[in-house]
Amino acid sequence: MTATRDQATELLGLRGIRKRFGGVVALDGVDFALRAGEIHALLGENGAGKSTLINILGGIHRPDEGEIRIAGEPVRIDSVADADRFGIRLIHQELALAPNLSIAENLFLGREPTRFGLLDKRRLVVDAERLRDYLGLPELGDVRTRVGDLNVARRQLVEIARALADHVSILILDEPTASLSEVENEALFGKLRQLRGQGVGIIYISHRLEEISRLADRITVLRDGRSIGTQHAADLDIRQLITWMVGRELKEHYPRPPHTPGEVVLSVRGLRAPGVNGVSFDLRCGEVLGLAGLVGAGRTELARVLGGLVPATAGEITIGGMPVRLRSPADARAVGIALVPEDRKRDGLVMTQTVGFNLALPWTRLWARGCMPDYRRRDAIIARAMAGFSIKTSGADAPIGTLSGGNQQKVVVGKWMEQAPKILILDEPTRGVDVGAREEIFELIGRLVSRRMAVLLISSDLPEVMNRSHRLALYRDGHIVRQGTAADFTPEQVMTELTRGHEPNLTPSIR
Repeated sequence: MTATRDQATELLGLRGIRKRFGGVVALDGVDFALRAGEIHALLGENGAGKSTLINILGGIHRPDEGEIRIAGEPVRIDSVADADRFGIRLIHQELALAPNLSIAENLFLGREPTRFGLLDKRRLVVDAERLRDYLGLPELGDVRTRVGDLNVARRQLVEIARALADHVSILILDEPTASLSEVENEALFGKLRQLRGQGVGIIYISHRLEEISRLADRITVLRDGRSIGTQHAADLDIRQLITWMVGRELKEHYPRPPHTPGEVVLSVRGLRAPGVNGVSFDLRCGEVLGLAGLVGAGRTELARVLGGLVPATAGEITIGGMPVRLRSPADARAVGIALVPEDRKRDGLVMTQTVGFNLALPWTRLWARGCMPDYRRRDAIIARAMAGFSIKTSGADAPIGTLSGGNQQKVVVGKWMEQAPKILILDEPTRGVDVGAREEIFELIGRLVSRRMAVLLISSDLPEVMNRSHRLALYRDGHIVRQGTAADFTPEQVMTELTRGHEPNLTPSIR
Protein backbone atom coordinates (compact mmCIF):
# COMPACT_ATOMS: atom_id res chain seq x y z
CA MET A 1 0.00 0.00 0.00
CA THR A 2 1.54 3.29 -1.07
CA ALA A 3 1.48 6.41 1.05
CA THR A 4 -0.61 8.11 -1.61
CA ARG A 5 -3.20 5.37 -1.41
CA ASP A 6 -3.24 5.58 2.41
CA GLN A 7 -3.95 9.31 2.20
CA ALA A 8 -6.61 9.02 -0.50
CA THR A 9 -9.92 10.83 -0.16
CA GLU A 10 -12.63 8.97 1.73
CA LEU A 11 -15.30 8.44 -0.89
CA LEU A 12 -17.80 6.59 1.31
CA GLY A 13 -18.12 6.44 5.07
CA LEU A 14 -20.48 4.33 7.15
CA ARG A 15 -20.77 4.92 10.88
CA GLY A 16 -22.69 2.77 13.35
CA ILE A 17 -24.98 1.15 10.78
CA ARG A 18 -27.66 -0.99 12.41
CA LYS A 19 -30.43 -3.00 10.79
CA ARG A 20 -33.01 -5.42 12.18
CA PHE A 21 -35.44 -7.72 10.41
CA GLY A 22 -38.03 -8.54 13.04
CA GLY A 23 -36.13 -10.01 15.95
CA VAL A 24 -33.01 -10.73 13.89
CA VAL A 25 -30.11 -8.28 14.13
CA ALA A 26 -28.53 -8.24 10.65
CA LEU A 27 -26.11 -5.36 11.28
CA ASP A 28 -24.96 -4.25 14.72
CA GLY A 29 -23.06 -0.97 14.56
CA VAL A 30 -20.99 -1.52 11.42
CA ASP A 31 -18.29 1.00 10.46
CA PHE A 32 -16.83 0.95 6.97
CA ALA A 33 -14.82 3.36 4.83
CA LEU A 34 -14.11 3.29 1.09
CA ARG A 35 -11.43 5.48 -0.41
CA ALA A 36 -11.37 6.89 -3.90
CA GLY A 37 -9.22 4.69 -6.11
CA GLU A 38 -9.16 1.54 -3.99
CA ILE A 39 -10.53 -1.98 -4.15
CA HIS A 40 -11.88 -2.77 -0.70
CA ALA A 41 -12.83 -6.40 -0.09
CA LEU A 42 -15.79 -7.07 2.19
CA LEU A 43 -15.60 -10.60 3.55
CA GLY A 44 -17.58 -12.83 5.88
CA GLU A 45 -19.49 -16.08 5.99
CA ASN A 46 -23.03 -16.29 4.65
CA GLY A 47 -25.24 -14.54 7.18
CA ALA A 48 -22.47 -12.21 8.36
CA GLY A 49 -24.35 -9.13 7.09
CA LYS A 50 -22.56 -8.39 3.81
CA SER A 51 -25.68 -8.52 1.63
CA THR A 52 -27.65 -6.34 4.05
CA LEU A 53 -24.88 -3.75 4.08
CA ILE A 54 -24.58 -3.47 0.31
CA ASN A 55 -28.37 -3.47 -0.08
CA ILE A 56 -28.44 -0.42 2.18
CA LEU A 57 -25.90 1.26 -0.11
CA GLY A 58 -27.95 0.23 -3.15
CA GLY A 59 -31.13 1.80 -1.76
CA ILE A 60 -32.92 -1.53 -1.27
CA HIS A 61 -32.95 -1.38 2.55
CA ARG A 62 -32.86 1.59 4.89
CA PRO A 63 -30.69 1.47 8.02
CA ASP A 64 -32.44 1.69 11.39
CA GLU A 65 -29.55 3.66 12.81
CA GLY A 66 -26.24 5.11 11.67
CA GLU A 67 -24.87 7.57 9.17
CA ILE A 68 -23.85 7.36 5.51
CA ARG A 69 -21.44 9.94 4.11
CA ILE A 70 -20.40 10.37 0.48
CA ALA A 71 -17.39 12.62 -0.13
CA GLY A 72 -17.72 13.74 3.49
CA GLU A 73 -21.35 14.86 3.23
CA PRO A 74 -24.20 13.08 5.09
CA VAL A 75 -26.69 11.56 2.65
CA ARG A 76 -29.85 9.48 2.66
CA ILE A 77 -30.17 6.58 0.25
CA ASP A 78 -33.87 5.77 0.32
CA SER A 79 -34.21 4.17 -3.09
CA VAL A 80 -32.32 2.66 -6.01
CA ALA A 81 -32.79 6.00 -7.80
CA ASP A 82 -30.93 7.71 -4.95
CA ALA A 83 -28.07 5.23 -5.27
CA ASP A 84 -27.91 5.88 -9.03
CA ARG A 85 -27.83 9.61 -8.40
CA PHE A 86 -24.78 9.19 -6.16
CA GLY A 87 -23.03 7.06 -8.79
CA ILE A 88 -23.41 3.79 -6.86
CA ARG A 89 -23.72 0.65 -9.00
CA LEU A 90 -24.49 -2.69 -7.38
CA ILE A 91 -23.99 -6.06 -9.09
CA HIS A 92 -25.89 -8.65 -7.11
CA GLN A 93 -24.89 -12.28 -6.73
CA GLU A 94 -28.41 -13.20 -7.85
CA LEU A 95 -28.52 -11.70 -11.31
CA ALA A 96 -31.25 -9.22 -12.21
CA LEU A 97 -31.57 -9.55 -15.97
CA ALA A 98 -34.53 -9.68 -18.35
CA PRO A 99 -34.24 -13.19 -19.83
CA ASN A 100 -36.57 -12.50 -22.77
CA LEU A 101 -34.49 -9.58 -23.99
CA SER A 102 -31.20 -9.67 -25.88
CA ILE A 103 -27.78 -8.95 -24.40
CA ALA A 104 -27.81 -5.52 -26.06
CA GLU A 105 -31.26 -4.69 -24.68
CA ASN A 106 -30.19 -5.70 -21.18
CA LEU A 107 -26.99 -3.67 -21.36
CA PHE A 108 -28.91 -0.45 -22.06
CA LEU A 109 -32.23 -1.22 -20.39
CA GLY A 110 -33.87 2.09 -19.49
CA ARG A 111 -31.28 4.01 -21.51
CA GLU A 112 -32.04 2.70 -25.01
CA PRO A 113 -30.97 4.87 -27.97
CA THR A 114 -33.88 6.33 -29.91
CA ARG A 115 -34.43 7.85 -33.34
CA PHE A 116 -37.48 10.00 -33.98
CA GLY A 117 -38.92 8.78 -30.67
CA LEU A 118 -38.55 5.09 -31.56
CA LEU A 119 -36.03 2.50 -30.46
CA ASP A 120 -32.94 2.64 -32.69
CA LYS A 121 -32.18 -1.09 -32.87
CA ARG A 122 -29.20 -0.70 -35.17
CA ARG A 123 -27.49 1.80 -32.88
CA LEU A 124 -28.37 -0.35 -29.85
CA VAL A 125 -26.47 -3.29 -31.33
CA VAL A 126 -23.51 -1.11 -32.36
CA ASP A 127 -23.29 0.50 -28.90
CA ALA A 128 -23.46 -2.92 -27.23
CA GLU A 129 -20.68 -4.28 -29.45
CA ARG A 130 -18.51 -1.26 -28.67
CA LEU A 131 -19.08 -1.73 -24.94
CA ARG A 132 -18.31 -5.45 -25.19
CA ASP A 133 -15.04 -4.75 -27.01
CA TYR A 134 -14.05 -1.85 -24.72
CA LEU A 135 -14.53 -3.99 -21.62
CA GLY A 136 -12.51 -6.84 -23.13
CA LEU A 137 -15.35 -9.36 -22.83
CA PRO A 138 -15.40 -11.24 -26.16
CA GLU A 139 -17.07 -14.14 -24.32
CA LEU A 140 -20.35 -12.23 -24.53
CA GLY A 141 -20.44 -13.14 -28.22
CA ASP A 142 -23.34 -11.97 -30.37
CA VAL A 143 -25.06 -9.14 -28.46
CA ARG A 144 -28.34 -10.00 -30.21
CA THR A 145 -28.50 -13.31 -28.33
CA ARG A 146 -31.41 -13.69 -25.91
CA VAL A 147 -30.14 -13.60 -22.31
CA GLY A 148 -32.40 -16.52 -21.37
CA ASP A 149 -30.35 -18.70 -23.74
CA LEU A 150 -27.05 -17.96 -21.96
CA ASN A 151 -25.44 -20.08 -19.27
CA VAL A 152 -24.81 -18.68 -15.80
CA ALA A 153 -21.27 -17.52 -16.58
CA ARG A 154 -22.28 -15.45 -19.60
CA ARG A 155 -25.24 -13.97 -17.74
CA GLN A 156 -22.75 -12.92 -15.06
CA LEU A 157 -20.67 -11.15 -17.70
CA VAL A 158 -23.76 -9.33 -19.00
CA GLU A 159 -24.52 -8.07 -15.48
CA ILE A 160 -20.95 -6.85 -15.05
CA ALA A 161 -20.94 -5.12 -18.44
CA ARG A 162 -24.27 -3.42 -17.69
CA ALA A 163 -22.94 -1.95 -14.46
CA LEU A 164 -19.90 -0.56 -16.25
CA ALA A 165 -21.90 0.90 -19.14
CA ASP A 166 -22.55 4.19 -17.35
CA HIS A 167 -20.63 6.58 -15.11
CA VAL A 168 -19.85 5.04 -11.75
CA SER A 169 -18.02 6.41 -8.72
CA ILE A 170 -18.76 3.53 -6.32
CA LEU A 171 -18.95 0.02 -7.78
CA ILE A 172 -20.13 -2.87 -5.60
CA LEU A 173 -19.63 -6.43 -6.84
CA ASP A 174 -21.12 -9.42 -5.01
CA GLU A 175 -19.44 -12.69 -6.08
CA PRO A 176 -18.75 -11.47 -9.64
CA THR A 177 -16.46 -14.40 -10.52
CA ALA A 178 -18.62 -17.18 -9.06
CA SER A 179 -18.98 -18.87 -12.47
CA LEU A 180 -16.03 -17.40 -14.36
CA SER A 181 -12.78 -19.14 -15.27
CA GLU A 182 -9.28 -17.83 -14.60
CA VAL A 183 -9.09 -16.18 -18.03
CA GLU A 184 -12.39 -14.31 -17.59
CA ASN A 185 -11.32 -13.43 -14.04
CA GLU A 186 -8.11 -11.82 -15.25
CA ALA A 187 -9.96 -9.76 -17.85
CA LEU A 188 -12.38 -8.56 -15.15
CA PHE A 189 -9.57 -7.84 -12.69
CA GLY A 190 -7.78 -5.79 -15.33
CA LYS A 191 -10.89 -3.68 -15.86
CA LEU A 192 -11.33 -3.19 -12.10
CA ARG A 193 -7.70 -2.08 -11.77
CA GLN A 194 -8.27 0.37 -14.60
CA LEU A 195 -11.34 1.78 -12.84
CA ARG A 196 -9.36 2.02 -9.61
CA GLY A 197 -6.75 4.05 -11.45
CA GLN A 198 -9.51 6.42 -12.56
CA GLY A 199 -10.51 7.07 -8.93
CA VAL A 200 -13.49 4.72 -8.70
CA GLY A 201 -14.02 3.14 -5.28
CA ILE A 202 -14.79 -0.57 -5.52
CA ILE A 203 -16.36 -2.78 -2.84
CA TYR A 204 -15.61 -6.39 -3.72
CA ILE A 205 -17.31 -9.40 -2.12
CA SER A 206 -16.00 -12.88 -2.82
CA HIS A 207 -15.57 -16.24 -1.12
CA ARG A 208 -12.52 -16.94 -3.29
CA LEU A 209 -9.81 -15.84 -0.91
CA GLU A 210 -6.94 -16.33 -3.35
CA GLU A 211 -8.35 -13.69 -5.69
CA ILE A 212 -8.87 -11.30 -2.77
CA SER A 213 -5.16 -11.48 -1.95
CA ARG A 214 -4.33 -10.68 -5.60
CA LEU A 215 -6.85 -7.89 -6.10
CA ALA A 216 -7.74 -6.01 -2.91
CA ASP A 217 -5.99 -3.03 -1.35
CA ARG A 218 -7.81 -3.33 2.00
CA ILE A 219 -10.03 -5.96 3.58
CA THR A 220 -12.87 -5.60 6.07
CA VAL A 221 -14.33 -8.71 7.69
CA LEU A 222 -17.88 -8.96 9.06
CA ARG A 223 -19.00 -11.67 11.46
CA ASP A 224 -22.47 -11.93 13.00
CA GLY A 225 -23.37 -8.44 11.80
CA ARG A 226 -20.33 -6.74 13.33
CA SER A 227 -17.07 -5.36 11.93
CA ILE A 228 -14.28 -7.67 13.07
CA GLY A 229 -11.58 -5.45 11.63
CA THR A 230 -10.06 -3.69 8.63
CA GLN A 231 -6.53 -4.32 7.43
CA HIS A 232 -4.32 -3.81 4.42
CA ALA A 233 -4.46 -6.88 2.22
CA ALA A 234 -0.67 -7.16 2.21
CA ASP A 235 -0.72 -7.60 6.00
CA LEU A 236 -3.12 -10.57 6.09
CA ASP A 237 -2.63 -14.11 4.87
CA ILE A 238 -5.42 -16.48 3.91
CA ARG A 239 -5.26 -18.43 7.16
CA GLN A 240 -5.69 -15.23 9.16
CA LEU A 241 -8.63 -14.21 7.00
CA ILE A 242 -10.39 -17.52 7.53
CA THR A 243 -9.87 -17.26 11.30
CA TRP A 244 -11.35 -13.76 11.28
CA MET A 245 -14.34 -14.90 9.23
CA VAL A 246 -15.30 -18.12 10.99
CA GLY A 247 -13.94 -17.42 14.46
CA ARG A 248 -11.78 -20.55 14.37
CA GLU A 249 -8.74 -21.84 12.52
CA LEU A 250 -9.42 -24.33 9.74
CA LYS A 251 -6.99 -27.22 9.55
CA GLU A 252 -6.49 -27.15 5.79
CA HIS A 253 -7.94 -24.86 3.16
CA TYR A 254 -8.12 -27.48 0.39
CA PRO A 255 -8.12 -31.04 1.78
CA ARG A 256 -8.27 -33.85 -0.78
CA PRO A 257 -10.50 -36.79 0.22
CA PRO A 258 -8.73 -40.12 0.86
CA HIS A 259 -8.27 -41.96 -2.43
CA THR A 260 -9.29 -45.60 -2.72
CA PRO A 261 -10.39 -46.00 -6.35
CA GLY A 262 -12.12 -49.19 -7.41
CA GLU A 263 -13.69 -50.49 -10.59
CA VAL A 264 -14.82 -48.27 -13.44
CA VAL A 265 -18.44 -47.31 -12.77
CA LEU A 266 -18.95 -44.81 -15.62
CA SER A 267 -17.32 -45.10 -19.04
CA VAL A 268 -17.90 -42.54 -21.80
CA ARG A 269 -16.67 -43.05 -25.36
CA GLY A 270 -16.97 -40.60 -28.26
CA LEU A 271 -19.91 -38.76 -26.67
CA ARG A 272 -21.45 -36.04 -28.82
CA ALA A 273 -24.19 -33.49 -28.26
CA PRO A 274 -24.53 -29.71 -28.69
CA GLY A 275 -21.31 -28.34 -27.14
CA VAL A 276 -19.90 -31.85 -26.58
CA ASN A 277 -17.50 -32.98 -29.31
CA GLY A 278 -16.35 -36.56 -28.86
CA VAL A 279 -15.73 -36.85 -25.12
CA SER A 280 -14.15 -40.00 -23.69
CA PHE A 281 -13.22 -40.76 -20.06
CA ASP A 282 -13.58 -43.30 -17.25
CA LEU A 283 -14.76 -42.60 -13.70
CA ARG A 284 -14.05 -45.06 -10.91
CA CYS A 285 -15.93 -45.58 -7.69
CA GLY A 286 -14.24 -44.00 -4.68
CA GLU A 287 -12.63 -41.15 -6.62
CA VAL A 288 -13.16 -37.51 -7.57
CA LEU A 289 -12.53 -36.67 -11.22
CA GLY A 290 -12.16 -32.92 -11.69
CA LEU A 291 -13.20 -31.29 -14.95
CA ALA A 292 -11.42 -27.99 -15.57
CA GLY A 293 -12.27 -25.71 -18.49
CA LEU A 294 -12.98 -22.14 -19.51
CA VAL A 295 -16.41 -20.58 -19.70
CA GLY A 296 -18.01 -21.78 -22.92
CA ALA A 297 -15.83 -24.90 -23.16
CA GLY A 298 -18.89 -27.14 -22.81
CA ARG A 299 -18.49 -28.38 -19.22
CA THR A 300 -22.10 -27.77 -18.24
CA GLU A 301 -23.30 -29.19 -21.55
CA LEU A 302 -21.51 -32.44 -20.73
CA ALA A 303 -23.03 -32.50 -17.24
CA ARG A 304 -26.51 -32.02 -18.70
CA VAL A 305 -26.03 -34.93 -21.12
CA LEU A 306 -24.89 -37.22 -18.31
CA GLY A 307 -27.79 -36.00 -16.15
CA GLY A 308 -30.31 -36.91 -18.84
CA LEU A 309 -31.34 -33.33 -19.53
CA VAL A 310 -29.99 -33.29 -23.10
CA PRO A 311 -29.84 -36.43 -25.28
CA ALA A 312 -26.54 -37.51 -26.80
CA THR A 313 -26.39 -37.52 -30.60
CA ALA A 314 -23.55 -40.06 -30.81
CA GLY A 315 -21.20 -42.09 -28.64
CA GLU A 316 -21.63 -44.59 -25.85
CA ILE A 317 -22.26 -44.36 -22.10
CA THR A 318 -21.83 -47.47 -19.97
CA ILE A 319 -22.64 -47.88 -16.28
CA GLY A 320 -20.94 -50.84 -14.63
CA GLY A 321 -20.10 -52.19 -18.08
CA MET A 322 -23.70 -52.03 -19.38
CA PRO A 323 -24.62 -49.57 -22.17
CA VAL A 324 -27.34 -47.08 -21.19
CA ARG A 325 -29.45 -44.44 -22.94
CA LEU A 326 -30.11 -41.26 -20.98
CA ARG A 327 -33.16 -39.51 -22.43
CA SER A 328 -34.44 -37.91 -19.22
CA PRO A 329 -33.40 -37.21 -15.61
CA ALA A 330 -35.50 -40.25 -14.64
CA ASP A 331 -33.31 -42.42 -16.90
CA ALA A 332 -30.19 -41.02 -15.22
CA ARG A 333 -31.55 -41.60 -11.73
CA ALA A 334 -32.61 -45.15 -12.65
CA VAL A 335 -28.98 -46.07 -13.46
CA GLY A 336 -27.57 -44.30 -10.39
CA ILE A 337 -26.62 -40.82 -11.64
CA ALA A 338 -27.50 -37.68 -9.67
CA LEU A 339 -26.78 -34.18 -11.04
CA VAL A 340 -26.29 -31.13 -8.84
CA PRO A 341 -26.78 -28.34 -11.43
CA GLU A 342 -24.81 -25.14 -11.86
CA ASP A 343 -27.76 -22.87 -11.05
CA ARG A 344 -29.30 -24.30 -7.90
CA LYS A 345 -32.10 -21.75 -7.70
CA ARG A 346 -33.25 -22.20 -11.28
CA ASP A 347 -32.60 -25.91 -11.84
CA GLY A 348 -31.95 -27.54 -8.46
CA LEU A 349 -34.63 -26.26 -6.08
CA VAL A 350 -38.28 -25.28 -6.02
CA MET A 351 -37.70 -21.84 -4.51
CA THR A 352 -41.38 -21.24 -3.71
CA GLN A 353 -41.49 -24.33 -1.49
CA THR A 354 -40.10 -25.49 1.85
CA VAL A 355 -36.94 -27.30 2.83
CA GLY A 356 -38.91 -30.49 3.46
CA PHE A 357 -40.74 -30.31 0.13
CA ASN A 358 -37.43 -30.11 -1.74
CA LEU A 359 -35.83 -32.95 0.21
CA ALA A 360 -38.80 -35.29 -0.25
CA LEU A 361 -39.58 -34.43 -3.88
CA PRO A 362 -37.27 -36.97 -5.61
CA TRP A 363 -38.76 -39.78 -3.51
CA THR A 364 -42.46 -39.15 -4.07
CA ARG A 365 -42.80 -42.67 -5.47
CA LEU A 366 -41.74 -44.05 -2.08
CA TRP A 367 -44.19 -42.15 0.12
CA ALA A 368 -47.04 -41.08 -2.16
CA ARG A 369 -48.07 -44.41 -3.64
CA GLY A 370 -51.72 -45.39 -3.60
CA CYS A 371 -54.61 -43.29 -2.37
CA MET A 372 -53.11 -42.15 0.94
CA PRO A 373 -49.63 -40.60 1.12
CA ASP A 374 -47.40 -42.07 3.82
CA TYR A 375 -46.47 -38.85 5.59
CA ARG A 376 -44.52 -40.65 8.30
CA ARG A 377 -42.24 -42.13 5.67
CA ARG A 378 -41.92 -38.73 3.98
CA ASP A 379 -40.99 -37.08 7.28
CA ALA A 380 -38.42 -39.80 7.96
CA ILE A 381 -36.81 -39.16 4.57
CA ILE A 382 -36.63 -35.44 5.34
CA ALA A 383 -35.25 -35.99 8.85
CA ARG A 384 -32.49 -38.31 7.61
CA ALA A 385 -31.37 -35.80 4.99
CA MET A 386 -31.41 -32.86 7.40
CA ALA A 387 -29.41 -34.75 10.01
CA GLY A 388 -27.03 -36.46 7.60
CA PHE A 389 -26.10 -33.21 5.86
CA SER A 390 -26.24 -30.89 8.91
CA ILE A 391 -28.72 -28.56 7.18
CA LYS A 392 -29.07 -25.47 9.36
CA THR A 393 -32.69 -24.33 9.32
CA SER A 394 -35.50 -23.55 11.73
CA GLY A 395 -37.29 -26.67 10.52
CA ALA A 396 -38.52 -28.67 7.56
CA ASP A 397 -41.35 -26.18 7.04
CA ALA A 398 -38.97 -23.23 6.58
CA PRO A 399 -39.06 -21.67 3.09
CA ILE A 400 -36.01 -22.81 1.13
CA GLY A 401 -35.29 -19.16 0.26
CA THR A 402 -34.54 -18.36 3.92
CA LEU A 403 -31.52 -20.66 3.97
CA SER A 404 -27.97 -19.50 3.30
CA GLY A 405 -26.33 -20.43 0.00
CA GLY A 406 -24.32 -23.17 1.67
CA ASN A 407 -27.36 -24.75 3.26
CA GLN A 408 -29.33 -24.53 0.02
CA GLN A 409 -26.50 -26.41 -1.67
CA LYS A 410 -26.62 -29.07 1.04
CA VAL A 411 -30.32 -29.52 0.27
CA VAL A 412 -29.55 -29.92 -3.45
CA VAL A 413 -27.03 -32.68 -2.66
CA GLY A 414 -28.88 -34.21 0.27
CA LYS A 415 -32.17 -34.66 -1.55
CA TRP A 416 -30.60 -37.43 -3.67
CA MET A 417 -29.16 -39.46 -0.81
CA GLU A 418 -32.17 -41.41 0.45
CA GLN A 419 -31.04 -44.09 -1.99
CA ALA A 420 -27.49 -42.97 -2.65
CA PRO A 421 -26.51 -42.79 -6.34
CA LYS A 422 -23.44 -44.51 -7.76
CA ILE A 423 -22.33 -41.33 -9.52
CA LEU A 424 -22.64 -37.74 -8.29
CA ILE A 425 -22.10 -34.95 -10.82
CA LEU A 426 -21.36 -31.60 -9.16
CA ASP A 427 -21.51 -28.57 -11.46
CA GLU A 428 -20.10 -25.53 -9.61
CA PRO A 429 -21.04 -26.91 -6.15
CA THR A 430 -19.58 -23.97 -4.21
CA ARG A 431 -20.90 -21.11 -6.31
CA GLY A 432 -21.79 -18.29 -3.88
CA VAL A 433 -20.89 -20.42 -0.84
CA ASP A 434 -18.70 -19.06 1.96
CA VAL A 435 -15.46 -20.65 3.13
CA GLY A 436 -16.95 -22.34 6.18
CA ALA A 437 -19.81 -23.85 4.18
CA ARG A 438 -17.36 -24.94 1.47
CA GLU A 439 -15.44 -26.89 4.08
CA GLU A 440 -18.65 -28.58 5.24
CA ILE A 441 -19.73 -29.44 1.69
CA PHE A 442 -16.40 -31.03 0.82
CA GLU A 443 -16.32 -32.92 4.10
CA LEU A 444 -19.69 -34.39 3.08
CA ILE A 445 -18.34 -35.20 -0.38
CA GLY A 446 -15.34 -36.86 1.22
CA ARG A 447 -17.65 -39.09 3.28
CA LEU A 448 -19.59 -40.05 0.15
CA VAL A 449 -16.36 -40.89 -1.70
CA SER A 450 -15.23 -43.03 1.25
CA ARG A 451 -18.45 -45.01 0.77
CA ARG A 452 -17.33 -45.78 -2.81
CA MET A 453 -19.37 -43.11 -4.58
CA ALA A 454 -17.87 -41.74 -7.81
CA VAL A 455 -17.82 -37.94 -8.14
CA LEU A 456 -17.42 -35.79 -11.26
CA LEU A 457 -16.47 -32.30 -10.03
CA ILE A 458 -16.90 -29.34 -12.39
CA SER A 459 -15.65 -26.03 -11.04
CA SER A 460 -14.47 -22.65 -12.33
CA ASP A 461 -12.34 -22.30 -9.18
CA LEU A 462 -9.00 -23.63 -10.41
CA PRO A 463 -7.39 -24.21 -6.96
CA GLU A 464 -10.56 -25.96 -5.86
CA VAL A 465 -10.85 -28.34 -8.80
CA MET A 466 -7.11 -29.10 -8.76
CA ASN A 467 -6.78 -29.71 -5.06
CA ARG A 468 -10.10 -31.43 -4.35
CA SER A 469 -9.77 -33.95 -7.20
CA HIS A 470 -7.80 -37.18 -7.44
CA ARG A 471 -7.63 -37.07 -11.23
CA LEU A 472 -7.98 -34.07 -13.53
CA ALA A 473 -9.45 -33.81 -17.03
CA LEU A 474 -8.75 -30.62 -18.99
CA TYR A 475 -11.72 -29.66 -21.15
CA ARG A 476 -11.45 -27.40 -24.18
CA ASP A 477 -13.74 -26.86 -27.18
CA GLY A 478 -16.16 -29.56 -26.10
CA HIS A 479 -13.67 -32.36 -25.55
CA ILE A 480 -11.06 -33.56 -23.07
CA VAL A 481 -7.55 -32.61 -24.22
CA ARG A 482 -5.55 -34.09 -21.36
CA GLN A 483 -6.10 -36.33 -18.32
CA GLY A 484 -3.92 -37.38 -15.43
CA THR A 485 -3.34 -37.48 -11.69
CA ALA A 486 -4.35 -34.09 -10.27
CA ALA A 487 -1.24 -33.79 -8.11
CA ASP A 488 0.94 -34.00 -11.23
CA PHE A 489 -0.48 -30.78 -12.73
CA THR A 490 0.65 -27.24 -11.97
CA PRO A 491 -1.71 -24.26 -12.33
CA GLU A 492 0.52 -22.90 -15.11
CA GLN A 493 0.26 -26.15 -17.07
CA VAL A 494 -3.50 -26.21 -16.69
CA MET A 495 -4.01 -22.62 -17.83
CA THR A 496 -1.59 -23.02 -20.74
CA GLU A 497 -3.55 -26.02 -21.98
CA LEU A 498 -6.99 -24.47 -21.41
CA THR A 499 -6.14 -21.20 -23.15
CA ARG A 500 -4.42 -22.76 -26.16
CA GLY A 501 -6.06 -21.14 -29.17
CA HIS A 502 -8.10 -18.87 -26.86
CA GLU A 503 -5.74 -16.07 -25.99
CA PRO A 504 -7.43 -13.69 -23.55
CA ASN A 505 -7.65 -9.97 -24.20
CA LEU A 506 -4.75 -8.83 -22.02
CA THR A 507 -3.91 -5.46 -23.53
CA PRO A 508 -2.12 -2.97 -21.29
CA SER A 509 -5.37 -1.04 -20.78
CA ILE A 510 -6.91 -3.86 -18.79
CA ARG A 511 -3.90 -5.32 -17.03
